[in-house]
Amino acid sequence: KSCLKTELQFSDYYCLLAVHLLLDIWLEAGEEPAAWQCLTLLEEGLTHSPSNAQFKLLLIRIYCMLGAFEPVVELYSSLDAKHIQHDTIGYLLTRYAAALGNYIAASQSCNFALRFFHSNQKDTSEYIIQAYKYGAFEKIPEFIAFRNRLNSSLHFAQVRIERMLLDLLLEANISVSLEESIKSMSLSPEEDDIPWKDLRDNRDLTVLFSWDPKDRSISEEHRKLSLEEETIWLQIRSLTLRLISGLPALGHSAPHPKNSEKTTENGVSSKIDTVRDLLQQLDAAVKSGKQFLEQKIQYPVLGPPPSRMASFFSSGSCQCQTSLFHLVSEIYELDTNGLEDSTVIQERIGNSFKLLLQQLTDLFSTCKGDLLEVREGSFMVHPNILENLVFFLETISIVLWVCSYSDAVLRPCRSNLQKKKKKKKESAALPPVFSSFQDYVSGLQTLTSNVIDYIKGLEVTLTALKLEELSIEDTFLSPEEKKFTKTALVKVQNSYQHSIQEIGELLKKRLDSIRNLKV
Repeated sequence: KSCLKTELQFSDYYCLLAVHLLLDIWLEAGEEPAAWQCLTLLEEGLTHSPSNAQFKLLLIRIYCMLGAFEPVVELYSSLDAKHIQHDTIGYLLTRYAAALGNYIAASQSCNFALRFFHSNQKDTSEYIIQAYKYGAFEKIPEFIAFRNRLNSSLHFAQVRIERMLLDLLLEANISVSLEESIKSMSLSPEEDDIPWKDLRDNRDLTVLFSWDPKDRSISEEHRKLSLEEETIWLQIRSLTLRLISGLPALGHSAPHPKNSEKTTENGVSSKIDTVRDLLQQLDAAVKSGKQFLEQKIQYPVLGPPPSRMASFFSSGSCQCQTSLFHLVSEIYELDTNGLEDSTVIQERIGNSFKLLLQQLTDLFSTCKGDLLEVREGSFMVHPNILENLVFFLETISIVLWVCSYSDAVLRPCRSNLQKKKKKKKESAALPPVFSSFQDYVSGLQTLTSNVIDYIKGLEVTLTALKLEELSIEDTFLSPEEKKFTKTALVKVQNSYQHSIQEIGELLKKRLDSIRNLKV
């Protein structure tokens, strides 16, 4: 921490004080031009004091708040954080890594953080062995305490879960199957290796200077609330990952005889029990998250950044994802009961398909708008659009994985039905669940195509704004200051452009997979 809080030149203090006042104007009065003035001052200040950690930390926070992750990676790297600081200040980077659509940079950031944790797990074991070997017994408790601190780290658990979800998003049913991806990660829905009772919040929430300790300082209450929020969000993400990992294991099972008890055969019955238990836990975690957000907690400006939980709920992504996992239970019930005498189940499934299409359409509606717009010589950004697009991509990926399971169940059912019809030489209509599924898949194709077209439109708009070479019309800024404003604007524009390009490319791959789903 000491290397981050280096001695500041007198002029640096004035610069930081001005930035803090401008942050208040931006976040409390809602005047967005103040955010660009912050970036202008900090970018200029960094040219005069290239080692100033406070300038870099503030730039990281502001760029992330504006939805631009790309410039943050280099800034964090230039901090040259040492050892344990990757656990204490790493949250400044990883909190936004998967949230803003810059997946290549997000993967690199998560990998970097995990390398620190994994190398220290290995090193501390070696230190303990060496301490025994050379009789330095008084050091052994220190090494064990340090290892326990890292193993119980909230940040470590968060990065690990997000990294695995990111891997599935980038690879599952694209380069490899979902089942292969889950096997390569050694994921199991039954296993939960997060030490919930011993989780430690090792974050340094005072790493940013505060000029008004009375109003700006982080209270103990804020620390507890932030830890509670992050823990609930981690529970939701962990349960989501475990539910996804349970999909390939369900497979297709032969229908059970009527009125017979369902026995555990090859672990299949226990797998659905596990999925249903996880779904109950997810519902409980979601309820806890909603109750927490009802408090409408405001952290200090330079305090802990809020989690992604609020956007997860407000975008509609939460409703979609929980509906999808409930659908899995319905599909399994149809699979075990068979098509005969399952009219009620088929009706429920058909209604679930219709509901999901509506929920996905509503989610898409939260993604509409301009990422960057110009108003009377000033800029307005809407990073929530980018965050919602990221949630849409994640949700449509889960949609695809659940569809693949549904497809694996319905295909054999249809095949068996057609064989029976051929033997009896009948031409009866197919059960309604098949047409419901086809309508659902067709609706998904149309919706995903519309989102891809919309993203292309965002790209065109951003490119046009770049070609116009925008600049802020501020008579109070000198030509030199306007140059730094331009630098910040270009960084934000480039980050937005690369993010939506990556989201668009992944959505195209998902659309290709959806097109192959035809029972």
